Amino acid sequence: MSPPQLPNHHHIVVLQGDFIQIPEFTLPEPYTFTSTIYPQTSLSNLHERIHDASILVLCAFPVDASALSPEVSPYLKHIVIVASGTDCVDLKACRERGITVTNCPGANVAAVSEHAIGLYFTTRRKIIDMHLRTRAGEWPKPKKGHLMFEFLDKDGTPPLTCEEEVVGIIGNGGVGKRIANLARGLGTKVLISGRKSPCSSVASGAEDRVPFDTVIKQSTVLFLAIPLHETTRNLISTPELEAMSQHAVLINVSRGGVVDEEALVKALRENKIAGAATDVFFKEPAGPENSPLLAEGTEDLNLVVTPHLAWLSQRTAKGYSKLLKDGVERWFTGERYHVVV
Repeated sequence: MSPPQLPNHHHIVVLQGDFIQIPEFTLPEPYTFTSTIYPQTSLSNLHERIHDASILVLCAFPVDASALSPEVSPYLKHIVIVASGTDCVDLKACRERGITVTNCPGANVAAVSEHAIGLYFTTRRKIIDMHLRTRAGEWPKPKKGHLMFEFLDKDGTPPLTCEEEVVGIIGNGGVGKRIANLARGLGTKVLISGRKSPCSSVASGAEDRVPFDTVIKQSTVLFLAIPLHETTRNLISTPELEAMSQHAVLINVSRGGVVDEEALVKALRENKIAGAATDVFFKEPAGPENSPLLAEGTEDLNLVVTPHLAWLSQRTAKGYSKLLKDGVERWFTGERYHVVV
């Protein structure tokens, strides 16, 4: 490593190089830099790896107050999160030390919104289960006379089509807006939710918004596309799930902590809703040992899970690379480019 011992020299450390197309950085004079790129990083070697960093680059790796202490990261001045979400970094600790944090918003909008629509179809039509049963040879030898009966809703009705769906969207950022456009193109009715608030269900000045409680009750498909912070943690829990339509499916492409995972599993087991799909988990990487959604006994639920890869596309990779380059280089000019803290 090359610690930034000189005033104008910086050391860039990339914690998750496997997931990022690293651009060629061009710093303005008189600045110079060296870099260390780690393909992947674990919590056990985090402190060692960031000790000499003045600029830290990561995707969704947890960097807490301990890692951000002057003893562990004495030279650190700038963190670039190559993602939209910033909940992986302790922003309060950064603010207290004067560490600038920037993110890379917008690059994943196309991929994530398309993945969300794919999760909807997969869940509503039970495509994975259909595939597995067909491959297992159950079509000629069904348990209930015909495989069709295996894919009816719990009340015995067939699945809804797009023109019968009422799509509720919680989160009106880039991803939420594009999901709304895609959903309208499919012929669905779309409801954009207002904020969940004890005082007002609709945000001030948002005439096109529908009260949160109304969206929960009327939606047959509920998409979540919001950041995770204290006001959105467990936004969807037992009261919301019990208020939803029995035919509703829940699609989460935001953050795992937005949904109470234990409450969701319970709602699916008790047929409170028709199905759910998620690309995100409260604890990641997720497995049977740390996620209720993957625990033993959830295999037969109409629950589709993917490993936080909704962002994966060529367009996302190119966009992230450009935003990373701009985020590092513009910091040296003093420009507040996508500054979070």
